[in-house]
Amino acid sequence: MYLVLPLRAAIRYFIVLVLVFGIPSVTGYSISLKGEKAVLTTAPAPVYQGSAKKRAVALTVNVDWGEEYLPQMLQILKESKVRATFFLGGRWVERHPELAREVARDFEVGNHGYAHHHPDRLSVAQNLAELRRAEAVIQRVTKKRPQLFAPPYGECSPAVLEAAAQAGYRVILWSIDPVDWRQPPAAAISSKVISQAHNGAIVLLHPTAPTVEALPGVIKELTGRGFELVTVSELLAEPKTGRGG
Repeated sequence: MYLVLPLRAAIRYFIVLVLVFGIPSVTGYSISLKGEKAVLTTAPAPVYQGSAKKRAVALTVNVDWGEEYLPQMLQILKESKVRATFFLGGRWVERHPELAREVARDFEVGNHGYAHHHPDRLSVAQNLAELRRAEAVIQRVTKKRPQLFAPPYGECSPAVLEAAAQAGYRVILWSIDPVDWRQPPAAAISSKVISQAHNGAIVLLHPTAPTVEALPGVIKELTGRGFELVTVSELLAEPKTGRGG
């Protein structure tokens, strides 16, 4: 459920909810202010990590540029037998369909929006249009329908969450960010990922030269510590329980 209300009306509405149902009953609401209006939603919150009980880490790669580094990145992952999730921008897929198909052949594919706009600056309808436009391109090119959404810039206002929920997506963020898009030295990327590694971690990466350089060492160190490198969907999957006799 979501509502777009004038700001004063939204504040009154929220106060009434608290008075009638109590604070615990309204903590599922997210609210953001857009000018003189407010968006309230009960859409699911973004996912930052998986279960702390899983000795597993998910490597994610947001792709809206950096295609010159992707082939080597894919080769490293495949040679290491590592699973990962690539969030593809729709316009990027249109420009590089063959490379997008190569990614999708061996790895999980997610949605990174179409044109890499700032989602927090868009309405629910505009975010929904971005998601669906990207989805159509990704599905047409890769024959895979993504079910996970990594919003550009990590922006996840209520309007973003509501649009994702309406389109049937889980919103994925991260618990480890080496800020590799700034292209720090490979050693700095490796150090940040390895030192912060934890059960259920989601690592945010981009296709850059230092990321490619750092990747083999990151994989070796994480697997050496007993972490299984999996897709986001595998990381978030509920454990299967057998029925007792």
